[in-house]
Amino acid sequence: MSYVALYRKFRPQTFSQVKGQDHVVLTLTNQIKNNRAGHAYLFTGTRGTGKTSVAKIFAKAVNCLHPVDGEPCNECEHCKAIMAGNFMDVVEIDAASNTGVDDIRRVIEEIQYTPAKGRYKVYIIDEAHMLSGSAANAFLKTLEEPPEYVIFILATTEPHKLPVTILSRCQRYDFKRISVDTIAQNLSALLESEGVASEEKAVKYIARAADGSMRDAISLLDKCIAFNLGEKLTYANVLSTLGTVDVETFSRLFRAISKGDVALALTTIEETIDAGKDISQFVSDFTVYIRNLLLVNVSGGLNMQIMGVGDENRALLEEDASLSEAQVLLRYIRILSELLNNIRYSAGKQILLEVAVIQMAKPQMETDIDSLTDRIRQLEEKIKDGVPAAKTTEFSYFEEDPFISTSAVFEPEYEEMMPDFEEEQEKTQEDILAAPAQGDATDVKASWSKVLDACSDHRLKTALGRASVEAEEDGVVIYAASEMAYKQLKEESAVAYVANLIKEVTGLSPHVQVNMITRKPEIDNQVDLESILGNINFTIGTEE
Repeated sequence: MSYVALYRKFRPQTFSQVKGQDHVVLTLTNQIKNNRAGHAYLFTGTRGTGKTSVAKIFAKAVNCLHPVDGEPCNECEHCKAIMAGNFMDVVEIDAASNTGVDDIRRVIEEIQYTPAKGRYKVYIIDEAHMLSGSAANAFLKTLEEPPEYVIFILATTEPHKLPVTILSRCQRYDFKRISVDTIAQNLSALLESEGVASEEKAVKYIARAADGSMRDAISLLDKCIAFNLGEKLTYANVLSTLGTVDVETFSRLFRAISKGDVALALTTIEETIDAGKDISQFVSDFTVYIRNLLLVNVSGGLNMQIMGVGDENRALLEEDASLSEAQVLLRYIRILSELLNNIRYSAGKQILLEVAVIQMAKPQMETDIDSLTDRIRQLEEKIKDGVPAAKTTEFSYFEEDPFISTSAVFEPEYEEMMPDFEEEQEKTQEDILAAPAQGDATDVKASWSKVLDACSDHRLKTALGRASVEAEEDGVVIYAASEMAYKQLKEESAVAYVANLIKEVTGLSPHVQVNMITRKPEIDNQVDLESILGNINFTIGTEE
């Protein structure tokens, strides 16, 4: 007989063999024992969690000649025929390839006939969300009120794509992801029955890689056994077979990124790719590693089993989690998530990975808040480690005004020049404060067109172009032409920008003030209405 894949060979044949779906199994067995089976069921959940297997077991149980506590006996004629796929009253339909209304009409016609052998006719419709709209509509009435000997079981991974009218006619059962421990126990039992020796760490890794799917776990195990046929299934063999990376490599890469060591980070990536590891899988696994660090960072003593991490990696995770703050780890996850989206259809996967790693290690390449926080963290690390610095002397210009102060660094041999320098600065300050503002303001008004030409902010340039400028005792006063322009120009940043612009163009620093025009300016040489009307021989009559 030809080889049968492990996931087919070890498919559950009774409810008791179904792992991780106790809530579904208990309800269905109670219904069968008490003769309360429904007419329509909807099984939902992610791939490989047992939806189709449970549907087949249910079909056997309701048609079994000798059921035991709601379980099929698997010994009677009906059970054996169903397991062999030869039972006419159990029909499996792949909705992905039978999506049309004609396919559903054929089912509606068939159910008019009573079962050939069994008690019930059971229709298992897999990938039910693939039914077309017209097919679903044609199916509604039959699904709601089928003959008493017909049971429909719809299985789907995407229940949100089904019409609400179908959902409301079915008993819904949600199949949850299977835990790592449950998968690992099942794999260990399978390996024992196959006579294959294995390491517990290797089995646990396969269970975590399956992402809650029992079928995926058994398929991965089948692949690892075939690749290392006749050998003990070790952790190293599993990593080599699946093309994945061990935790130590992720830790080394993370530490290099955290310290800003781009050379070491890129070397680690190069070694990983040279070892034949899949880049997409590497990025996905590294994202999970950073996620685990984040969970440890924010939760403190979180149980490692919740994250699917063994005790052997606890110390390493806790040590790495202490190297970065949660905000920085969130930034890493954001960059890696964007990389996963971009790398899927890219031909230059390694280049994108290297750019992302450089981006993570060098936050100065970005200007968002998370990157600035990471830059501050790196500076704090350098200060903590001790950064050598020359002997410095601090002084402040215009110490009376904290807003016009700055600091300078001088070598020791220039310290003797400091008193004269400070005296000269104080004298310069007095000269500036004593300078008349009126002359500056007048000169600014005369050069206003140049100031406008130098303005690069389009929004402010429009507001300034419509405003009028006057030279007054307090300095330059800008009269905004509208309330909106007034609000724009009155902002502190806008006033500072205009003052700096004036200084760049004219070299002057007058006080800048923004006001609102409250009345229309008078027209020069305005003549009265009577004179205008007299020129056109129009006489104004007045009533005495």
